[in-house]
Amino acid sequence: MPREIEHKFLLKSAAWRAETTRVERMTQGYIAGGERASVRVRVAGEYAAINIKSGGLVASRLEYEYPIPVEQANELLDLCVPPLIEKTRHFVPFGGFEWEIDEFHGANAGLIVAELELDHEDQHFPLPAWVGTEVTHLERYYNVRLAKHPYRDWTESEREP
Repeated sequence: MPREIEHKFLLKSAAWRAETTRVERMTQGYIAGGERASVRVRVAGEYAAINIKSGGLVASRLEYEYPIPVEQANELLDLCVPPLIEKTRHFVPFGGFEWEIDEFHGANAGLIVAELELDHEDQHFPLPAWVGTEVTHLERYYNVRLAKHPYRDWTESEREP
């Protein structure tokens, strides 16, 4: 069964920008987003997909992704509850891994989160100097939650890890 093993971090500095090898603009929305699972539609350039992911504030979750035509994805995005998640994903190699740094726009502008996907749960990975506090266990940093409670609406205490 397909699994996503992912850790989320805040950033200490913008030093990662100089190491970015490519960027990709993404728009995504949620058709359903409950505690047990979420159903997401994403468009990233010429690629579009429906994604089903199990819920929970854990690094390892079930994940299924199915490519669909971009036109159909755009129709489905119209069915999603606003705001849509708009972000630029920066790909940054470090220590044999590829970090994905999401710089959010729109209702979540100002938020930047680094993510790292692993092959197995106990896999060791080096932390770049620009990586800060891990927020994998904090619900508010999950995209499905950002669609319901965007960064622009966070209190000062919510903005502190």
